Amino acid sequence: MKLNIALLAGDGIGPEVIDQAVKVSNAIAQKFGHEITWTPALTGAAAIDAVGEPYPDETHEICMKADAVLFGAIGHPKYDNDPSAKVRPEQGLLKMRKKLGLFANVRPTFTFPSLIENSPLKRERIEGTDLVFLRELTGGIYFGEKGRRDEGETAYDNCVYTREEVKRLAKKGFELAMTRSKKLCCVDKANVLETSRLWRETVQAMEKDYPEVKVSYEFVDAVAMRLVQWPNSYDVLITENLFGDILTDEASVISGSMGLMPSASVGEHTSLYEPIHGSYPQATGLDIANPLATVLSAAMMFEDAFGLTEEAKAIRSVVDQSLAEGVVTEDLAGKNKAYKTSEVGDWLASHI
Repeated sequence: MKLNIALLAGDGIGPEVIDQAVKVSNAIAQKFGHEITWTPALTGAAAIDAVGEPYPDETHEICMKADAVLFGAIGHPKYDNDPSAKVRPEQGLLKMRKKLGLFANVRPTFTFPSLIENSPLKRERIEGTDLVFLRELTGGIYFGEKGRRDEGETAYDNCVYTREEVKRLAKKGFELAMTRSKKLCCVDKANVLETSRLWRETVQAMEKDYPEVKVSYEFVDAVAMRLVQWPNSYDVLITENLFGDILTDEASVISGSMGLMPSASVGEHTSLYEPIHGSYPQATGLDIANPLATVLSAAMMFEDAFGLTEEAKAIRSVVDQSLAEGVVTEDLAGKNKAYKTSEVGDWLASHI
């Protein structure tokens, strides 16, 4: 199979972890007889420094022509620490989501038996956790009208959703629930927010189309609490942009490290696969960043974008093996030997 993949390494540790995912993907291609064409493109702070734009038109054209996009991370302290900056790396991410129609962020959260003690939560609370968040990505407060008035003394950010935006995200949630345990939770704040009431009534109207799916409706604050009490009581959760951003980061610590969690952003034109961690600028160039989330994002790409389930299974299997044998970076090594980012990538590729 010929696979055309756009490669957006981004900033900070992005290029380092992306390199390891490329090593692993190339090893998979060699093992299973595929041919991968990688097309690199600039985004984030790296793109601002090069061309003054965080998501250049050339990068967009490359993504549009690709079968899938593998993405690293964006962000740089010189922008994070300057609230007055007119052009920011995160603007590129929002622009990319909008232009590619990346409306559904799929974030699985699961535990690894060999790392169960790394979690800040008790074993009995998290053992067996296997849940998936679907976060709406192109609407809500991040994309609503925003500004200042009263000579800058008052700020506002509008949260706006259309019924159609809710329906297309909920449809993905119902379909995913049908392939799993047929449980779906709609997360909102319908006791306060009008947008949440639109979410709830839209999902309720769709229930008749999926009679086998048991749907629950919970307020976002209650879900935030229960995620750290009984996360394995959830299976598939759907929610709006801001709530999803916060809850998925909270859920990521269940596994014991943000460096282990992959994600996918499903789009109208193509789909993008990325680790959930940030650019971790303090570790840039030190060869210490955990590449496993990016490698597991590549596994999601093989399975979801190309239907190559055996290839995805092979990647997940060798990641499990590396964890069991302690071939890990310093964030997971504890008192044991810590491997370099590049060494983990080499080990994974050679074992594939």
